[in-house]
Amino acid sequence: MLGLLLLYWIGKYFYKLAEEYNKSKWGFSILGIAVYYAGIILASFTTGIVIGIFYPQMLENTNETVLGLFMLPFGILSCYLLYIILEKTWKKAKSDENRFLNQISE
Repeated sequence: MLGLLLLYWIGKYFYKLAEEYNKSKWGFSILGIAVYYAGIILASFTTGIVIGIFYPQMLENTNETVLGLFMLPFGILSCYLLYIILEKTWKKAKSDENRFLNQISE
């Protein structure tokens, strides 16, 4: 249930960002959720390989719920980074567009 709530909030923030800059709202909501899962998968593989090399018994003895909670910040961080990148890119494009329109009107 907590995971669904998190997916809702991720989708909502990307939806609002896309709406603010007149982009595909649902497309970027889905992209945000996909990046969340991609961040978790990438961090899981990396962590699994590192732990498997240095301390293989830990993977057998650790609870899966604990590993899932450990990966949660990596998914959130990947979404946050994408959000910041999109916001900066779109803000710059919008200001460049406004500057170009002001030059044309002068």
